[in-house]
Amino acid sequence: MGYILSIDQGTTSTRAILFDKHVQPVAMVQKALTQHYPASGWVEHDPEEIWDAVVETVRAVLKKAQIDAKDVAGIGLTNQRETTVIWDRGTGALIHRAIVWQDRRTADLCTHLKSEGHEPMIVEKTGLLLDPYFSGTKVKWILDHVDGVQARAKAGQLAFGTIDSYLIWRLTGGQSHVTDATNAARTLLFNIHTQTWDPDICALLGIPQTLLPEVCDCAAAFGVTPPDLFGAAIPILGVAGDQQAATIGQACFETGMLKATYGTGCFALLNTGAQPLRSNNRLLTTVAYRLNGKVTYALEGAIFIAGAVVQWMRDGLAIIAEASEAETLAQAANPDQRVYLVPAFVGLGAPYWDAGARGAIYGLTRDTGPKELARAALESVGYQTRDLLEAMQADGAALNKVIRVDGGMSASDWTMQFLADMVEATVDRPVDQEATARGAAWLAGHQAGLYPSATEFAKTWALEQRFEPKMNASKRHVLYDGWCDAVRRTRTDAPV
Repeated sequence: MGYILSIDQGTTSTRAILFDKHVQPVAMVQKALTQHYPASGWVEHDPEEIWDAVVETVRAVLKKAQIDAKDVAGIGLTNQRETTVIWDRGTGALIHRAIVWQDRRTADLCTHLKSEGHEPMIVEKTGLLLDPYFSGTKVKWILDHVDGVQARAKAGQLAFGTIDSYLIWRLTGGQSHVTDATNAARTLLFNIHTQTWDPDICALLGIPQTLLPEVCDCAAAFGVTPPDLFGAAIPILGVAGDQQAATIGQACFETGMLKATYGTGCFALLNTGAQPLRSNNRLLTTVAYRLNGKVTYALEGAIFIAGAVVQWMRDGLAIIAEASEAETLAQAANPDQRVYLVPAFVGLGAPYWDAGARGAIYGLTRDTGPKELARAALESVGYQTRDLLEAMQADGAALNKVIRVDGGMSASDWTMQFLADMVEATVDRPVDQEATARGAAWLAGHQAGLYPSATEFAKTWALEQRFEPKMNASKRHVLYDGWCDAVRRTRTDAPV
């Protein structure tokens, strides 16, 4: 039993990756996930499609690697966070399509709760802000808008879960209704200090606690798959939300270490150690991981749109056929043009948290073309990351001047060099770009006794390329000032 199966269920795809006893990937299978947009600012997934993709990719990766399920010591699961699912405990029937983390339908509810003065209490207990991003108001929306659901929830007939919890329930044949501390910490319902579901917040949102899963450590016994599902019973031994799994996969186990994942969005997590650091600059205080009952906290900045802006150029504007073409266009852009693209397609995340903002482009001239738009799109990632790092520094966080990066956009040398230039810090890209899946694999493998301690695991991290800042300070300041002006013009809550 020298293998670990990592299931990485993301926003745009589902992947199954097999890791060997040295935490090295040996086979991977991926399947795209359909996005549903039923109304402006709404984003949904079909949980049945997600489940089918998990089963299909797991079976396919075992076949591809010619590995029997009996040779797999455990499953590590990582997932898109905050995405909300409610189902019937008895039948498994879904109550509603999954409401995705990007969805903004509860913006008015969040505004109302803020106006009633509830946000300080929620920030104090959960480390999160009152924003549609998080699961709590999504749960309330489903309870309020689907006929008969509130009564069924109160009667204990329904179950709520983020994607990890839903998949574990399905993977165990309905035997385990559980989650881990990192996913629980993203629901707006979990007290990160007491590590329990918070009765006051649940009461405020009208959410019966009978809906909620049991919360476990990130490495724990979450349940076992039925033997007929994959050919043998496999224990589920590791679970973490995708950004926390990437933090583990990047071996950011020491206070002050920072990772930034550039996928659909961008998420920067700074390890702050055993004590939570309260942000005064609208960042999130969250759980980095919980092992053996011990919590390590993180300060997080969440950017909603990073790689998704390249997808938009491909699918919406059709100015590129492949994502890799964006870098080629950006390199050829007119250096005399200064175009800013603020990708607030689903609002602005940290440190602004403006749910009403929408995307905007500034500085257009008759000479502006696809090249300049591509450059502006890629540059927006560097600018938004600087927004996050400046907020972290203003919060007094101990921050190393090195960023470990992963995710699809990190493969772009041009983008990573601009990032290093804009944040004036070293950007390290590792050899193994599967940081998220690797982190989930280590959790499961460590629990199974197959993988080493965190300290020894950290020694396996290997650098592929380092990007050092080259831009002079005056140019950096001019460019960033232009970005700040563009954001100010885009915000709906900006002071006049």
